[in-house]
Amino acid sequence: MDPVDLTAIRGAAARLEGHAVLTPLLNAPTLDAVFGRRIYVKAECLQKTGSFKFRGAFNTLSQLTDSVGVVAFSSGNHAQGVALAAQMHELPATIIMPFDAPAVKISNTQGYGAKIVFYDRFTEDRDAIGEKLMAEHGLDLVRPYDDTRVIAGQGTVGLELRDQLPDDIDTVFVCCGGGGLTSGVATALDGRAQVHPVEPLGFDDVARSLRAGTRLANAPEARSICDAVVTPMPGEVTFPILQRLCGPGLAVSDDDALRAMALAWAHLRIVLEPGGAVALAAALFHHDGDVCAVASGGNVDRAMFERALATVA
Repeated sequence: MDPVDLTAIRGAAARLEGHAVLTPLLNAPTLDAVFGRRIYVKAECLQKTGSFKFRGAFNTLSQLTDSVGVVAFSSGNHAQGVALAAQMHELPATIIMPFDAPAVKISNTQGYGAKIVFYDRFTEDRDAIGEKLMAEHGLDLVRPYDDTRVIAGQGTVGLELRDQLPDDIDTVFVCCGGGGLTSGVATALDGRAQVHPVEPLGFDDVARSLRAGTRLANAPEARSICDAVVTPMPGEVTFPILQRLCGPGLAVSDDDALRAMALAWAHLRIVLEPGGAVALAAALFHHDGDVCAVASGGNVDRAMFERALATVA
């Protein structure tokens, strides 16, 4: 695969032009007043399919030649991004999805025309399921993060931030699972701002791996409501980029994520899902200075969103 650099990200931006949304950088004076500092939010929840994942999926599929169809594994946001990108490229898509994925993500993925194959994320190997489908049907695998084409697509978030960020904002928090978005944004912003990965408590494999200097896995019994950023360990392709370009990682609780969702709605009028709110949670509750947080997704079930709103009077 080609390396991920600014040239690759600009190439991805050219492919995405006219297809992806140039999402806004939001700031609410009322939120700034509550916390006594400036807090900017890159609203990827307003991207097509409700998350940044469309960017990497579309960039990857636009480079496939002679494909008969694609397969992907995802708890929902990558699933929707691949499903829509496949529909736009007139390719069939099969998504390997955990049984406990949020209902809204399941229904949206099906709505984009994809076939779903369900599995148990705690007892079954999604990679093995994907390899079997690829062998049987000749499908191309669209990885959620460990692919330079995906990383370059996600890096277009950072390319937009280069133009949008005020000159004196030099700290950016990014929601992090396998590291595709974080490594892409860090590549695009290299030298412009310091990027910090943010994860849920119990799934802080990137933060721990950065401290240890080697990839570490999460405990198999770990649980979190932040399904969008729940991954086993940092990516093989993404981790060296994170090591080279990112600052220390942070971890936030599920309760922090819910409170951040409520404050995002109250002050910015945007809908976030728990995993898409962890960077904002870190910016609000675990940081003292001016900051930008990437709000990576907003595909949340009604019950979970109501639970979030109940955390703030």
